[in-house]
Amino acid sequence: MATKKTPLSFQVRAIHRYLGYFLSGIMAVYAISGITLIFRKTELLKKEVITETSLPSNLKIDALATALDRKLSLEKVEGDLFYFENGTYNQQTGLAVIKTMEVPFVLDKMQKLHKASTKSPLYYLNIFFGVALLFFVLSAFWMYAPKMPIFKKGIYFALGGAVLTLVLLFV
Repeated sequence: MATKKTPLSFQVRAIHRYLGYFLSGIMAVYAISGITLIFRKTELLKKEVITETSLPSNLKIDALATALDRKLSLEKVEGDLFYFENGTYNQQTGLAVIKTMEVPFVLDKMQKLHKASTKSPLYYLNIFFGVALLFFVLSAFWMYAPKMPIFKKGIYFALGGAVLTLVLLFV
């Protein structure tokens, strides 16, 4: 019994289809977190979080910055109270109060996908996702034969997307 060999274009279409279904969940998370990252310097979706930390008393501003692990710019001093951006420190009691604006827990975890470095296990997901998207780019050109009009239109759309991206990057 002779087996019929499936053409490469059909194999690529099948991989493209099922990989697309698989990646749709990942793409949704990346899309949502990417859109929200655009607004990271605003207070959109953020809530105020107040953190109180007990530190040694009588710290100077440099030691306080080290203890809080942040850059501090002293705004004013009133008695024993140091005022800095988004917080205070009481020199007598050692109590530091810091106000920050943070996105909700789940959204924060989603946004870490975009910020993952080689020190995070998430970077494996980022590499896989990037390679899969490159496969999508290339396999899209296997969907139709080069002689077909839709293939030629696809080339124009691909070039248009590349040109638009380059224009927006350099303008």
